[in-house]
Amino acid sequence: MSDNIQTVTVLSKTTWTPNLFSFTVSRPDSFKFTAGQFVRLGVNPSQLKYYQQTDASDETADSALNEDVFRAYSIVSSPFDEVIEFFSIVIPDGAFTSQLQHLQVGDELLLNTMPFGFLTLARYQKPLPKDLWLLATGTGLAPFLSMLQDLKTWEDYEHIVLAYSARSLDELAYVEKIESLQEDFGTLVDNPAKLIFIPIVTREPVEGALSERLPKLLLEGTLQARAGIALDIDTTHVMLCGNPDMVEDTKEALKTLGLVMNRRGEGNIAVENYW
Repeated sequence: MSDNIQTVTVLSKTTWTPNLFSFTVSRPDSFKFTAGQFVRLGVNPSQLKYYQQTDASDETADSALNEDVFRAYSIVSSPFDEVIEFFSIVIPDGAFTSQLQHLQVGDELLLNTMPFGFLTLARYQKPLPKDLWLLATGTGLAPFLSMLQDLKTWEDYEHIVLAYSARSLDELAYVEKIESLQEDFGTLVDNPAKLIFIPIVTREPVEGALSERLPKLLLEGTLQARAGIALDIDTTHVMLCGNPDMVEDTKEALKTLGLVMNRRGEGNIAVENYW
């Protein structure tokens, strides 16, 4: 086993819908990361409490179920939290999430303590523009929650727009937490950023929520109007995380509006690719 692989223990689990859940694990003392980064989390199905082998004579199946399976997971929690939190979708028949959905408190997982990814605010050169736009679908919300629990984010910007899209209202997770962020973190710094939360629900009407896909909302100006802030090449950073189709389509919409990809610290648009 690699020196970077450590065993962590499941401390809690929250089920949002049959296909969405969050969980926290113990944090190794030496583990450090930057808000927005992801790690590789591993599971051995045979070591989970719920697992029971149904056919002991099937050596092939038994071998597969005893192999460690790793997947990339963005971190929800702050870099300063004592535990590590993750937000997961269940992929039917997926080698990883089909096992992980049955997690119980006390189960053990494997954590590669080497953080990855460049979807961090540190990638931008100073001075920073005044507006930060965080555009997420589904579990792509995770790295943005981590950023919003870092006081430096509140110090560095004037406005933070968090647009979070889900298919249905029950899939719009962490809303109470989002709504408490301004009070919980914005009050801890002088002249904090103003957080503007824009929920989007695409497959059912929800009062107070927008209903179209992010690219259309941007191209029509609906998202900017709701935020009360323009997207400007000189004043805006935009980060995208979520479904790969959303990321690609939204990136192209932003480029149509005149924004440019971030390269070596310069530019507006940053994305994470770990699918």
